[in-house]
Amino acid sequence: MAVSGHEAKMAHPRMATCAPFFDARGRGLTVEPTYKDYWDIPGGYVETGVSPLRAAIREVEGELGITPPVGRLLAAGWAPNKAEGDKVRYLFDGGQLSQEDQDAIILQPEELKGFAFPSPEQITEHTIPRLARRIPAATEARDQAVPIYLEHGPRPGSEAA
Repeated sequence: MAVSGHEAKMAHPRMATCAPFFDARGRGLTVEPTYKDYWDIPGGYVETGVSPLRAAIREVEGELGITPPVGRLLAAGWAPNKAEGDKVRYLFDGGQLSQEDQDAIILQPEELKGFAFPSPEQITEHTIPRLARRIPAATEARDQAVPIYLEHGPRPGSEAA
């Protein structure tokens, strides 16, 4: 079947989802993947026929071995990637993890080497720039009544953009 000129121009981004979690001090949880050279937020790709929220819940359980409630949409954004093409990322509120939840985390050794609640300064040392911008944006979004839109990490027009 031939693709029309209009269809050829349409974006076909991958969808990815994550659930930022926070500790009692408001620091965001990051994980150290075995297959990346930087730290990330628990999450992954959305599979065909699965909603972004269900994918976030699945990824948290699969990566961390815990099933805390995953809440409302905090942010959605465009995240271009030279190697993989455009992505649309969804960030759902994982909420504050109790010490009991933190103690119950069982990392999947084929995927993750560790987890931490880094300070803002440590985030920039351990991850890529767009992710270092995405974590503070998710923290900010928790105080907003509606989800926010991000472009390549920060909100458009923000100082970090």
